[in-house]
Amino acid sequence: MDHELRKRGTRRDAFLHKLGLGPVVMGILNVTPDSFFDGGRLQDVEAAVAHARKLIAEGCGIVDVGGESARPGAVPITAAEELARIEPVLASLAQAVDAAFSIDTSKAEVAARALELGAIAVNDVGGLQKDAEMADVVAAAEAIVVIMHNRAEKDEAIDIVAELRRFFDASLRLADRAGIPRDRIILDPGIGFGKTSRQNRDAIARLPELKDYGLPILVGASRKAFLGSLMEDRAEASLSGTIAVNLAAAAAGASIFRVHEVAEHVAALKVFHAIRQGQT
Repeated sequence: MDHELRKRGTRRDAFLHKLGLGPVVMGILNVTPDSFFDGGRLQDVEAAVAHARKLIAEGCGIVDVGGESARPGAVPITAAEELARIEPVLASLAQAVDAAFSIDTSKAEVAARALELGAIAVNDVGGLQKDAEMADVVAAAEAIVVIMHNRAEKDEAIDIVAELRRFFDASLRLADRAGIPRDRIILDPGIGFGKTSRQNRDAIARLPELKDYGLPILVGASRKAFLGSLMEDRAEASLSGTIAVNLAAAAAGASIFRVHEVAEHVAALKVFHAIRQGQT
């Protein structure tokens, strides 16, 4: 057990170190039947492991494993159902691949089991506010947590950055009380979650207004529907639109990008970072 804890800690620290060196790509591995873009494609363990290998080979810094769709209108599932989906995949990945993994969940029970199986981070779409035990689970495992902003309903009247700050302040208080160190916290504005198309765009354009938190920012805009409103052909699931929004987010201060297509983003962000750093 001590060996596994040390190995997980080493992977965690290596991932955190990467964040200080340049953009990091998080590859999406959904083992769900109903995710909005890739639902049903990777429910078989062998297929999921093969896809994880592909994401890693293409250069992602961490693989984000999800067992429940968070898309609008998705039917909620129990922790037992979610665990049935992710446990065999994580167990196989732990044996087959030497890489960093995170668990995309809002349930503390699921997060705890994923961390036992080797995940180094919890990507919490509930931002520590949906499950009262989540912060304690993260703290006990000495894991990284991604605090994602989420709203139950859209409200076009609100100032989205003021709302982000209100939410993050509440979540950070929960993290502090649980004893999660600030250097293991990542913020995510929750693109596509309870926001209008305009608010999604504003959240990305105004990321610099979150810099005073001093925390890394993750953006998960891959294949999101709001991209269609920015393109003449309304190609809502376009790769080109996803790359464009992620480069805009990188320019605004984001450092982690949760995507379906890893190779294309690694290449685009490498060029972006080289130019930003004045390299040739």
